Amino acid sequence: MDNRFEELRAYLDQAHSVYHALQGIVDQLERNGFTRLPEQAAWHLEPGGSYYVTRGGTALIAFRIPCQTPKGFLMSASHADRPCFKLKENFELAGTYTRVGVERYGGMLIAPWLDRPLSIAGRVAVDTEEGIRTKLIDLDQDLLLMPNVAIHMNRKANEGCAWNPAVDTIPLAGDQNAAGKLAKLLEQAAGGPILGQDLYLYVRQKASVWGLQEEFISAAALDDLECVWGCTQGFLKAAPGEAVPVLCVFDSEEVGSASVQGAGSTLLEDVLGRVCRAMSWDLEQLLAQSFLVSADNAHAVHPNHPEYADAANAPVMGQGIVLKFSASQSYCTDGVAAAIFRKICGRAGVPVQTYHNRGDIPGGSTLGRISLAHVSVLTADIGLAQLAMHSCYETGAAADAVYLEEAMTAYYGAALEVQGDSWRLF
Repeated sequence: MDNRFEELRAYLDQAHSVYHALQGIVDQLERNGFTRLPEQAAWHLEPGGSYYVTRGGTALIAFRIPCQTPKGFLMSASHADRPCFKLKENFELAGTYTRVGVERYGGMLIAPWLDRPLSIAGRVAVDTEEGIRTKLIDLDQDLLLMPNVAIHMNRKANEGCAWNPAVDTIPLAGDQNAAGKLAKLLEQAAGGPILGQDLYLYVRQKASVWGLQEEFISAAALDDLECVWGCTQGFLKAAPGEAVPVLCVFDSEEVGSASVQGAGSTLLEDVLGRVCRAMSWDLEQLLAQSFLVSADNAHAVHPNHPEYADAANAPVMGQGIVLKFSASQSYCTDGVAAAIFRKICGRAGVPVQTYHNRGDIPGGSTLGRISLAHVSVLTADIGLAQLAMHSCYETGAAADAVYLEEAMTAYYGAALEVQGDSWRLF
């Protein structure tokens, strides 16, 4: 098995919440010599320096300062959140059994969550002598389960089921004697009384590389941590070029990106502005020859339901990176952006596929269109082909994650220059 598959699997297995997913990227950056820049502090940047900024514990922007005046910014954007269940305040529901109150985060497939052991991870806020501090916790135990109703009691269960999230997805935590025990477990993990919490349920099944040739990978949050991982590896491995490489990992994509940590926030705009002021660069001039790769997974043609795909633009898992197109601009790729990205992939020896929604099945949108409201640059929307998007356990091809790493390594080591109506790729 390729060692890179193992690295991806290890990353997925620790990313039990959006907070842990981002911390895994921070750890990689710091191992590679990146310096953290607090937003509330003055920034002193040096040519050749490597830096990163976080916001809210769930969003990150990392960049390198070249040793010469750059030609522009080469950016990627992916997201670390995933559809899941969030623990409510006053979560304990006592009675015949002890249950836990949760609410849905994002648009999810509900059925796969049932009858699986679940645990809890995320962030808590505790009071200390130094003030309110946040801490990541992961209970990492089989604690909860959402039980199905037996076929004997719901004879039409296999004919389709309309799930009621106020009834069907309330997790079972224990018998009537378990009241108060979950709150105590959380406080023990937090190290004291919890003043605030952002805690999420996750499935306990680990990531798996499988198939007759070990060609597939299945895991929680493959959308979009597979792209987070691939973009990060390419960013770290790229040779210095004539542009400013920028890695963006956002939060809140699954609920519209309208948070202070989302692609709809001013985070990217704020960071690029501060970098340019610190280095005495002209922001607007650099943006005029910049590029964004919006990386968010794509729908593979389904082996049992090929009719849901556009027949001529139906990506297959394991056959390369997917360029996503939409006349409505829900995906931002135009002809020029597609040409540039294809040329980069050609340099890396990486195959490229295309995706359009079937005409009568509208798809979603992604980070690219949302971020353009604040930082308007030429953008290619891409992804990796996968099945069961928004399930609690999704499937893709292990090779595609490596293809993305190789393409982003080539991308981040390049530079673009606008010459009239043409783009020159260095």
